Amino acid sequence: MTKPMRTLPDAVQAGPACRCIFLLLPTFSPLDLSSAVAALEAANTHDGIVRYYWRVVSEDGLAVTAPNGLSVAVDGGLPELARGSMIFVCGGCGPEPGISLKVLGWLRKAQRSGLVVAALGGGIMALARAGLLSGRRASAHWAQRATLAEMHPDVEVKSSLFTMDGTLITCAGGTATVDMMLNLISDQHGGDVATAAADLMVCSAARKGSQDQTVSEFGRTGVRHEKLAASLSLMRSNLEEPLTPGRIADLVGLSVRQLERLFSKYLQTTPKVYYTRLRLDFARSLLLQTNMRIIDVALAAGFNSQTHFAKVYRRYFGKSPHQERPF
Repeated sequence: MTKPMRTLPDAVQAGPACRCIFLLLPTFSPLDLSSAVAALEAANTHDGIVRYYWRVVSEDGLAVTAPNGLSVAVDGGLPELARGSMIFVCGGCGPEPGISLKVLGWLRKAQRSGLVVAALGGGIMALARAGLLSGRRASAHWAQRATLAEMHPDVEVKSSLFTMDGTLITCAGGTATVDMMLNLISDQHGGDVATAAADLMVCSAARKGSQDQTVSEFGRTGVRHEKLAASLSLMRSNLEEPLTPGRIADLVGLSVRQLERLFSKYLQTTPKVYYTRLRLDFARSLLLQTNMRIIDVALAAGFNSQTHFAKVYRRYFGKSPHQERPF
């Protein structure tokens, strides 16, 4: 069982340590949890001063099994909220089977109490459903950004590694969790402690929150062609209302024929086929991560007919939109 951090044998206490509570949702990412805890432990190990201790909890106090099969025992159920605590909600990139009213109420109470509430990876969905992100900026994992924007249009969804907006912190998860934790440690205890923690974790330097999560279009395709990259970016930004090849060509300063030649040369496909794949991938993420009606998924992905959408979807994925649903 995971235990709260204990005082090291030769530890020097310097004021009360911060209490960190990690809430595991059913889809939690073990990488996010272990990265965050490792950073706190490194901050404690630096000079023997215990700055943090933590508890790992679940809604019902029972062990939680991650999608990859790793089971984590917890220290109990949702605890009473104490002044100065920090809450870390751990989710994942897969479909969230539902977040109970009990959890949502607990998170709302934490915000009303002025506590720091942080979402790691898919934990952002819980914060959004609780209404904590309304009118706020938030960093979501790239695979969930479109879903979050579709389901919560009142949230300003960012592509950055993490965002600190007052007492609310949102992080893309994965290795960005380490960056966010080191920045948090630096803000609370100074750069020397954060640097020492980074050294212990063999982390060369913490990235800033404003850095983008994903590689550029150049890196994604392996092709350094500015107008092709601009075309791909336009497609990704216009999924609900697809642009015609002619419009894309005009916007990047090419003829349609030149655009087609670029796609054929570098991507071995046509602009139409590539664009359709992007829209279908987006539709699939909505099917897996939300309970939106299939017709609404079709419209969000730029298909005006559910019948046509289903036909194209089956051709591409080998199953119908109905069969794709995990619930």
